[in-house]
Amino acid sequence: MSGHHHLFIPGPTNVPERVLRAMVRAQEDHRAATFPTLTRSLLERLPAIVGSTTATPFLFASSGSAMWEAALINTVNPGGRLLAPRFGQFSHLFIQTAEKLGYTVDVLDVPWGEGPPLDAIEAALTADSAHEIQGVLLVHNETATGVTSDVGAVRAAMDRAKHPALLFVDGVSSIASLHFAMDAWRVDCAITGSQKGFMMPAGLGILYCSPRVMAGLDAVRTPRAYFDLRAMRDNNVQGFFPSTPATTLLWALDEALTMLHEEGMPQVIARHHRLAEGVRRAVHAWGLRLCATQPSLYSDTVSAVVVPDGADARRVIDIAHRRWQLALGSGLAQLAGKVFRIGHLGDVNELMLAGALAGVEAALLDAGIAVTPGSGVAAATASWRETSPVALG
Repeated sequence: MSGHHHLFIPGPTNVPERVLRAMVRAQEDHRAATFPTLTRSLLERLPAIVGSTTATPFLFASSGSAMWEAALINTVNPGGRLLAPRFGQFSHLFIQTAEKLGYTVDVLDVPWGEGPPLDAIEAALTADSAHEIQGVLLVHNETATGVTSDVGAVRAAMDRAKHPALLFVDGVSSIASLHFAMDAWRVDCAITGSQKGFMMPAGLGILYCSPRVMAGLDAVRTPRAYFDLRAMRDNNVQGFFPSTPATTLLWALDEALTMLHEEGMPQVIARHHRLAEGVRRAVHAWGLRLCATQPSLYSDTVSAVVVPDGADARRVIDIAHRRWQLALGSGLAQLAGKVFRIGHLGDVNELMLAGALAGVEAALLDAGIAVTPGSGVAAATASWRETSPVALG
């Protein structure tokens, strides 16, 4: 087919030309005397992306989900107890990782489409008078359901309980796209990856650690090898890595950070919100609804759209892919066949999203789901015209 395939899953996301070009370079000696210039530049610029002046970032050749393991084994002693709300597939997998590592997780289950249960978190921590719970696991942006958690409210619940547990936040589909205030929320470990808001290929795991975590690294008794932050800390201070880094991805990150800082994080956050509002208006115009149960939970990076009873979202996704060269996210686990997901994060603008929405409309109609042709695109573009930051000349 002519033209190009349209990628609108919630990650990996589209890679801008500037980042692609930055990666096209000869391999280099990662032990050379000049290499620390790159390493230090990355580590110095990364904290601003999460609203921090105190966090220490780490970069691993790995996936973002590997940072769940890196965060836990460097902070929680063997057999430690954790608390976690489960409200989607990625909170489920975060919990599963902790359990496979031998930790005990007290799980607070809520229906998928809702957010973390603040009262239950506070009650569980208050009841833990011996402070056996060492950490709270939270997914900031639940990619499976299109729900964004209020991290500040979870921190407030922990404070009301007067509990010293660490706060672990998965920001894989939020960091570099949504508002993230690591210092203000007193997040101890913030977890992300390269393939979403950073607009890069998958392959870099990024972990931010608070001063509290850094101060306790040497006291933790959990066995560590590749993900040992002590080795990373000692090498990074010299501008190097304990093992071979993904050098071309580091150059990609260098350019991605330049782009994010050029736009400015407040503008990046505002752009994602504005574009997401247009998508939500399109969904409403189609007569469909989002999986997230209330507007305060709506994600600005991914919208999980519920298909009508009797319809199969997998057919919509298949038609979009085969007939319209459009990749949409599938429903995961208990949402399989019930939702399709539109990713709207990273390197994206109005007309890119308008094309995706046109493809969704066509796929919905082809799948036998009645929508008014053009209704979603019209609603989205009307929203974007109303809120455009570019003045007419």
